[in-house]
Amino acid sequence: MTTQVENPASVEDLLSRRRSPLERIQHLLHGSPALSPLIVLIVAIIVFGIVSEGFLRPQALSLLVQQMAVVGALAAGQTLIILTAGVDLSIGMAMVLASLVMAKLSFDGVPGVIALLIGFAVAVATGLLNGFLVTRINLPPFIVTLGTFSIFTAISLLYAQGQTVTLNPDAFLLVTGTSLRLGPVSVTWGVLLMLLLFLVLGFALRTSAWGRHLYATGDDREAAQLAGIATRRVLFSAYLVAGICVGVAAWIVCGRVGGADPNAGLNYNLLSITAVVIGGTSLFGGRGSVVGTLIGALIVQTFNSGLALAGVDPNYQVLATGILVILAVAIDQWIRRVKG
Repeated sequence: MTTQVENPASVEDLLSRRRSPLERIQHLLHGSPALSPLIVLIVAIIVFGIVSEGFLRPQALSLLVQQMAVVGALAAGQTLIILTAGVDLSIGMAMVLASLVMAKLSFDGVPGVIALLIGFAVAVATGLLNGFLVTRINLPPFIVTLGTFSIFTAISLLYAQGQTVTLNPDAFLLVTGTSLRLGPVSVTWGVLLMLLLFLVLGFALRTSAWGRHLYATGDDREAAQLAGIATRRVLFSAYLVAGICVGVAAWIVCGRVGGADPNAGLNYNLLSITAVVIGGTSLFGGRGSVVGTLIGALIVQTFNSGLALAGVDPNYQVLATGILVILAVAIDQWIRRVKG
């Protein structure tokens, strides 16, 4: 008597045939986290291209990308934190503090390169502080970054005396705001810098051991520890790299607006988290990608620009963003319940 051995491929094929069309879509979205935000982005561009006159003009699309560069850089760092099942509520104020240091040093006559390096050091220090408190003191990321948000806000207001700081005409710090002509559109160096940041982080997350360890730590920290992963070191590195992203965002905002505003941090905090969530990264960690975050940042800016061009009241723009976030979280919950 012979025993028939099941072919795993045949079992999978049988399970796939039993799935309803909705379950197949659920599995497809589970395997490709960036797919659902990409569909939303395409639909949003088509809709606003129809209802908003001038939305699809090259100049309007170029401005849209330039406006999302700062949020994009911050959201790249926020993605790393959320992948570890944490959240950084201070990332916007850390960017404001670093940009204020760059702007004020430049205003006081310090050479642009030196001001940039000192501002970067401040940005990295904010990431190190958050990482130290989370990994060494074992405090929850939400509590830590809520506290450092207040600390960075107070330091920024005291440092700038509550006033917006305008840059001196320093060519080096303003370089991220200068444009290149690429056919009918213009792209700033700040946008290229942001895209380079996403390219490096995307490559590291997909191909390096560090990236795999980051996902494993966010998915199940205890299991990752049992597998021999130094989870505390991985968590600390996520906050360190997020600090570097903060420095990049601070440089971009200096070049874009020609100064720094100590009151702008709260808005950047919310927008960075919104871009990450809409981009398909799970708030529970272990699932998502920086590609999805880049698409999420484009969705946020597309909705803001499209609604503004359509003459919609700014309050309704905030309402639309809130609805988007709730829908994104609901879809993520549905995708995580995938079976089989």
